[in-house]
Amino acid sequence: MSWKTLTYFGDSMLLIPTAVIIALVLPWKSDNHRTVWYWLLAFGLAGLLVSISKIMFLGFGIGSARFNFTGFSGHSAMSATLWPVMMWLVSGRWSGFWRLCTIGVGYLIPMMVGFSRLVIHAHSLSEVLAGLMLGFTLSSAFLLSQRDTALKGFSLPQMGIAFLVPLLLMSHGRVATTQQFLERFSADLAGLEKPYTRADLFRQ
Repeated sequence: MSWKTLTYFGDSMLLIPTAVIIALVLPWKSDNHRTVWYWLLAFGLAGLLVSISKIMFLGFGIGSARFNFTGFSGHSAMSATLWPVMMWLVSGRWSGFWRLCTIGVGYLIPMMVGFSRLVIHAHSLSEVLAGLMLGFTLSSAFLLSQRDTALKGFSLPQMGIAFLVPLLLMSHGRVATTQQFLERFSADLAGLEKPYTRADLFRQ
């Protein structure tokens, strides 16, 4: 598996449809009718905070040259919000040991995504760590809020259907254009010809 393949586990083109699938499945699999709203809040808050941090830098140059920080790593934050919850959902009726192992994989995937962002020089260490902390805080808060929730199990066909869309998206390989959109939006919002760059941060 290449680093670019691994980093795709944090791409919005994969995560947003998967988050929607989770939201559609939760009312069916959870005995707590509020579970889906907690999930939408957690995932939506992650996306909002990542976007705000990027807009603050891209449009207004607010960042830290000392820590080489231009905003949360979106791949790290969003994957750390989603994958622990996804693994918690699909392992809902498994035995304690296997369920813990599966949820552990859900925490491992974002860490590998974050590492891949460093390897391909897409983010600084501070941006990846901040993104992971944000995402893990939100996913862990969600899981703690659901500690008394009972989940229905998945049959093998249901498991296949749940993973069908993510697998198709991964095989297609198309990446999201959220960064380009935020760059244009931030520049327009701030009245700039072009958004701030990391080089501008160090020139300041």
